[in-house]
Amino acid sequence: MAIIESTVSPGSEAFEANRSGMLALIERVRTFERRSIATSGKSRERFEKRGQLLPRERLSLLLDPGTPFLEISSLAGLGLDNPDLEKSVPGGGVIAGIGWVSGIRVMVNASDSGIDAGALQPMGIPKQMRIHELALENKLPLVQLVESAGANLMTYKVEEFIIGGGLFRNLARISAAGLPVLTVTHGSSTAGGAYQTGLSDYIVMVRDRSRAFLAGPPLLKAATGEIATEEELGGAVMHTSISGLGDYLAEDDRDAIRIAREILANIDWNRDMPAAPVRNFKPPRYDAEELLGIMPMDHKRPVDMKQVIARIADDSEFLEFGENYGSATVVGHIKIEGMPLGVVTNNGPIDVAGATKATHFIQACCQSKTPLLYLNNTTGFMVGKDYEEAGMIKHGSKMIQAVTNATVPQITIYCGASFGAGNYGMCGRGFHPRFCFSWPNAKTAVMGGEQAAKTMSIVTEAAMKRKGEVDHAKLEAMEKRIVDHFDSQMSVFTTSARLLDDGVIDPRDTREVLSKVLSICRDAELREPQKMQFSVARP
Repeated sequence: MAIIESTVSPGSEAFEANRSGMLALIERVRTFERRSIATSGKSRERFEKRGQLLPRERLSLLLDPGTPFLEISSLAGLGLDNPDLEKSVPGGGVIAGIGWVSGIRVMVNASDSGIDAGALQPMGIPKQMRIHELALENKLPLVQLVESAGANLMTYKVEEFIIGGGLFRNLARISAAGLPVLTVTHGSSTAGGAYQTGLSDYIVMVRDRSRAFLAGPPLLKAATGEIATEEELGGAVMHTSISGLGDYLAEDDRDAIRIAREILANIDWNRDMPAAPVRNFKPPRYDAEELLGIMPMDHKRPVDMKQVIARIADDSEFLEFGENYGSATVVGHIKIEGMPLGVVTNNGPIDVAGATKATHFIQACCQSKTPLLYLNNTTGFMVGKDYEEAGMIKHGSKMIQAVTNATVPQITIYCGASFGAGNYGMCGRGFHPRFCFSWPNAKTAVMGGEQAAKTMSIVTEAAMKRKGEVDHAKLEAMEKRIVDHFDSQMSVFTTSARLLDDGVIDPRDTREVLSKVLSICRDAELREPQKMQFSVARP
């Protein structure tokens, strides 16, 4: 394999401009994340009075000390709870990610009950649906830390009620797939949300704190006239001794987490897994810090994506495939901590040769069971008379077919632009990559705002001419509106908020993130859970 020679000039004016822009975007992402943590933390006094731990404290106790945790969709719902981003609290009311508990890699879904008592927030349901999808695809046990006030009846939406049923369907599917579902019910789990507890294989409840019932005291009185306390209706003691809903009675949050960890330690989840092979590898030859200055803030400026590859690949080695054919599309083999990986990336638009080369490479990687990484940096497929005559649609379609039907794990990272059908050919979110992350500078759209504005301007001007009058001021105003409209939607602060990725990552963390997800994918390929016709039912 050839070593990529660095052409990056860290002291150059362009590098410093890129670096400053990227650091500012990273800080903006971190500001939003810190706001969620701080908002939840404001409930500390109330939680302590009840003898409870804050949600992130519960999560910290659950996870094995010193082990990695890959948080998922931290910006979910940004701007959807409040259009003023400076007041918005992202996260969807859920803290989620993949981590280690008692030596077992699990998917964790924790209610952020420090915010609005854990009531559903914008994108909370889709975020949990994505969590379930990741658990199923990667054959991960699911651990739920539940304390939720459920739906906000003041902002009730019928579509959320209907679609939300998919959460409970997924829990049944996960259990039937042979993946244990373990739930610690720290507080409320009411109405439809009671099934988040009920559809679990192992349930831990906390004395004097857990509440699980289909109708709380107010609804019960309104519906039947019956009067009962919360403890009588759905307390931990009742459910662990009378109804049989609860399996373990904990004295407080710490005790509940202890029990959860002991359950996982005793199910012998890794009994059939081979020992992980020892992998010898060399780190990249170039500093990951330099990734900050490679990508320009203006997506129209050219980038050599091999310089990105050089800073994430073992020993900066890259075995390029078809280097002199369709050279704007770059494909080849690398390793990440000794794990082979096929890379598809772009140094510009995808032309006919690039599309056919990528199709060939994707299929070859499927043949050798090599996972694929798509580093998005393209304005789309080439357009024009010559490209249409050369069969751009036909060859682009072959690339899309290869991506769609690939039989190996596919990982997507939006590094720069991801426009038009190029997003499809480069395994965008709609093509269900196993994992999908964005760099803070990434832009995703059907096309650039200026192109969209110019297209509509040409169409509108032609219509004006047919009517005999061209209003240039009106055309300019329309172009500005379109540019602003497109620009407002293409940044990660819009796309990640809508779960069009699994989170925004610091470019410097790219290699670490890839190492984690590749390891997750490799374990999933080796694991054979005990599938069942039905999920585990309560006694």
